[in-house]
Amino acid sequence: MSLLFSPLDLRSVTLPNRVAVSPMCQYSATGGLPDHWHLVHLGSRAVGGAGLVIAEASAVEPIGRISPEDTGIWSPEHVEAWRPITAFIKEQGSVPGIQLAHAGRKASTYSPFAEGRGGVADADGGWTPVGPTTEPFVDAYRTPAALTGADIAEVVRKFAEAARYAVEAGFEVLEVHAAHGYLLHEFLSPLSNTRTDAYGGDAEGRLRFPLEVVRAVRAAVGEDVPVLARLSASDWTEGGLTAEDSADIARALVDAGADLIDVSSGGNVPSAPIETGPGYQVPFAAVIRNKAGVLTGAVGEITDAQQAEAILTDGSADLVLLARELLRDPYWPLRAAAALGDEVAPPAQYGRAF
Repeated sequence: MSLLFSPLDLRSVTLPNRVAVSPMCQYSATGGLPDHWHLVHLGSRAVGGAGLVIAEASAVEPIGRISPEDTGIWSPEHVEAWRPITAFIKEQGSVPGIQLAHAGRKASTYSPFAEGRGGVADADGGWTPVGPTTEPFVDAYRTPAALTGADIAEVVRKFAEAARYAVEAGFEVLEVHAAHGYLLHEFLSPLSNTRTDAYGGDAEGRLRFPLEVVRAVRAAVGEDVPVLARLSASDWTEGGLTAEDSADIARALVDAGADLIDVSSGGNVPSAPIETGPGYQVPFAAVIRNKAGVLTGAVGEITDAQQAEAILTDGSADLVLLARELLRDPYWPLRAAAALGDEVAPPAQYGRAF
């Protein structure tokens, strides 16, 4: 058996293989509620054989959505909307996961499908976003309100509440989103966090809020539920976070209750010169895994079965997350298993194709 199609134990959950669906915004929800599109989108990837299917960044409160069309997980109504989706994913033998998110100063923006660009005005369904300071992400975005200490405590509470709702909805793996220039990343990065109180300043201060969130999520769900954390390992800009910085952050997050670090990069600086290419973020996962001694997931232009297998066998990561490739081909895991010489186990309804 290849390493890609070997199981991975995370607390009480065993992933049947090490192919994960990376969270991908669909901008197709109403009131934060998933619908039939999300059932088919996520369900197709489970039918296709991914071991872990992580639903898109889902806001822990309404003002935490990137756009008005983002999903959320902040009420019993959201629990009921997500339940048929998680049930279907589990029926296919995959593990359902969800990314708990808060967009911070990048919230209240138009979706890519809308005619408008930049910040959404109140009259069009927008709201005032929040952030570490009142500095907007870019001039076209709305000016955020700076979170007070009391506000931060309330957001921490909402992450914990969302975690409980997620488990109630049937999700078996939770991921805390601390990447891509959204709220927790905004606090981690010295480029966006210029506060001088206990939640700013040095690395310890900037890390305080994300640590409080991970501890609260862990306390909310107990010891059996795996908790992942997504980091942007590099800001790709001088003076920003580096992979070495992120290794220290990762170690602290694991000590606080996270089980695996999902390693991405960028998103906090609009003009950052990101050097893309096949597997371009994998070296960040390797640095964090080796320096911090934690489990990591690798993501970023991973498209080939042999490429994915090599990421695991060379010790760069413990889990491989795919995004665009799984949009192109929901059945990539089944094809990858065949390419690696592993047993292919499609649903009985699709057996004739394999």
